[in-house]
Amino acid sequence: MGGGWGPGARQACGTGSDRRAPPSPRSVRCNGKRGLKEQREVRGGEGWLAPAAKRMASSPENNTSLSVQKVTRSESSQAKKSQHTEEAIFYMNCRAAYLTVLKSSLENIKSKEQLSLVLQQAGRNPSQKTVNKYWTSQTIALNFDDFCNILKKEKPATRTELLEAFGKIDTDNTGYILHDELYKILTTRGEKMTRDEVSAITKQVDFNCSGKLDYNKFCDLYMTTSEQCCKTAREKLEVNSRLRQQQFGSQAETSSEGITLPVSKPSLRISRKTDHKLAPIKGDSRTPSKPSSAQSCKASISTTISMGASSNRNTKLIEPDTVKDWQCAQSKGCFYLEDDGEIISHKYKLYLPERSTVCITIKPLNVRQVEGKPCNWLSVDTALYILKESETQENLHLMGFTEQQNKEMFGWRGELGSGVYWLLPFTTGCRLKNVKTQSTGEAKLVYRGEDGDLALTKEFRAALLDIFETIDLDGNGLLSLEEYNFFELRTSGEKCDEEAWAVCKDNFDMKKNELTRQGFMDLNLMEANDREGDPSDLWVTLLSLGYNKALEMTEACPFVIDIYAEKCKPKIKAIYLEAGSSQLNRAICKSVVNKGEAKVMDGCENIIVYTYKAGRRITSVIENKSENKVIIHVNNEQSKNCLSSRGLPVFAVEVAPKSMMVSQHVMPLNEQEEWLYNCVHSLLH
Repeated sequence: MGGGWGPGARQACGTGSDRRAPPSPRSVRCNGKRGLKEQREVRGGEGWLAPAAKRMASSPENNTSLSVQKVTRSESSQAKKSQHTEEAIFYMNCRAAYLTVLKSSLENIKSKEQLSLVLQQAGRNPSQKTVNKYWTSQTIALNFDDFCNILKKEKPATRTELLEAFGKIDTDNTGYILHDELYKILTTRGEKMTRDEVSAITKQVDFNCSGKLDYNKFCDLYMTTSEQCCKTAREKLEVNSRLRQQQFGSQAETSSEGITLPVSKPSLRISRKTDHKLAPIKGDSRTPSKPSSAQSCKASISTTISMGASSNRNTKLIEPDTVKDWQCAQSKGCFYLEDDGEIISHKYKLYLPERSTVCITIKPLNVRQVEGKPCNWLSVDTALYILKESETQENLHLMGFTEQQNKEMFGWRGELGSGVYWLLPFTTGCRLKNVKTQSTGEAKLVYRGEDGDLALTKEFRAALLDIFETIDLDGNGLLSLEEYNFFELRTSGEKCDEEAWAVCKDNFDMKKNELTRQGFMDLNLMEANDREGDPSDLWVTLLSLGYNKALEMTEACPFVIDIYAEKCKPKIKAIYLEAGSSQLNRAICKSVVNKGEAKVMDGCENIIVYTYKAGRRITSVIENKSENKVIIHVNNEQSKNCLSSRGLPVFAVEVAPKSMMVSQHVMPLNEQEEWLYNCVHSLLH
């Protein structure tokens, strides 16, 4: 990465201007974050002008046109206004189509099927060849801006173009094409269709008669349907105030006075690499959509569960004092919420030298509480899935999960053989969500004392102590290089190497090659000195760790895992810090299928909905046994005092053939009151 120590760091370590010290882990991370900071400043300096509008205004063609044509200043202004409006309408249509399939444009398109679906909602009719052009073997996801760029390239077919295409077949210009000829062409040329697919076209009475297709009527219906898709998406966007009031990715909100062009809205998070070897489970989709009003339901399942207040929580879990003679291992960790709603957490390996009865628990970590500061994370639900490692990590075996509850603690007790196990933490996301709080001003992080030197404020020191407590995974009061690197990966996406760690050892307080609390404080002070008191990079760190500008931890949940073994000494080790994997998705689905109540959808025996309740959580899983993908409409409008992980009372999910996926997780909004889960799953036409 390069980059030396800043002036403040050189002075603190006694290095002169003629001596260049090796890079510290802090300076390495600052370089990484500086790029993001500069990116934000550059975008801000553009006056938030939309890139597309800028290209349109400055293109050579437009400049040439304006120079050749002697238009008046008012005509020029009117032309620019027209371009502005046209561009804004385009982005409004993009936004409307995107939100018909996805919950927010902060979310990404994660499959070919989703890409095809969202293009259709935008009035396009993409062929498989078109979809493959934008979704290659290297594609992992497409964001909202990618989608807008695709729509700019893939213009909707016009009626004239369609008629010209049919005219090449109908050489006699009769206005009709025989079904036999249509079958032959569509099943043997170009992107071949099946006979069933062609039959679906020829059976439509609107444009078929006496074994012939009236392609004029077909084109009329095609154009009407395409326009209706766009119109329905726009109407839904206008009617649904919740979606209208959101910030949709890089889109600014439309004001009541006119249409606002899209603005650049850079993420506050730094992009981190995750292990893409663990692909999402087949059929997995965390991108709910409000179903189109043009769609209708045919088969459905209704599930109703009445739950009492929190006093009725399960208390089967053994108390820790009953295993006080057992050997114990402990590790801390944290759930971190990304801007797009994705949740990142530590993943662990458990080592058992011999067969033993074990008790495994997880609960939110109760770090030091500051008076007057809310502790929102203490109400976040936590769970742990225990999977047995095999020769190939692709097929881990689910051993159990923490379904027993005692207050905020969830646990599992059972017998495990010797070997290696994966412990995968999980939270539903019902309580860990992006929080939009009223701005109360920005907390001060540093100040200059009477001697002119920089110092950390009392409030910032308190936050740093909480951070230290969270990232000190083994709880020994010191940070090892491994523990520190999890912190680095989260805040900068980089790791600290042995050389940089040796520099820390020479210049900051360490014990047994591990960083002390004071050393951690001094590292942050050094960063402030490197920036001459500018707190921008310190804020990048705090925001990536779930803090807001009032120094409240609102988008993270630290937790602690305890493992008790009766006959051997267990060992636990954090391995990754990443988003939920396909293994976790499979484990969740399998646990619900094994423990939950199964209901076959009336009129469609290939669709099964499993519902499982444990403590204060209800989870539903949809299994699609058919050979075709299905879209399931989910309606929670009759539920009371409930929070859904989907964030919407009504949404739709797409389930791939021969697969299963989580429909939703539901928890009580107020645990002190009764709550009613009333959900209807319906198959859409």
